[in-house]
Amino acid sequence: MNHLRRFLGLLAGSAFALLALTTTAPAALATLPPPDPGGTPVVPPPAVHTVVIGGMPGWQITLIAIAAALFTAAAAVFLDRAWATHRAAPRTTA
Repeated sequence: MNHLRRFLGLLAGSAFALLALTTTAPAALATLPPPDPGGTPVVPPPAVHTVVIGGMPGWQITLIAIAAALFTAAAAVFLDRAWATHRAAPRTTA
């Protein structure tokens, strides 16, 4: 059973890696078209500038990062203690 679970995990991981590759490859391999053989240069499209109105202040970003770090640390401690308790529990046989 363990071999089947390991194989299915490997298969799922490979499928997600292939999905990530197929979605990111077109953007990574995008290039400008070659120049026109007639001698007229190809003019790239104008750059698009994003207009930012407002935005999130730096103190809010810092607060979110600190809260996420504290939550992750608390979850790690909780899971470690639960795992240690589960490992140390005496096993009774009937």
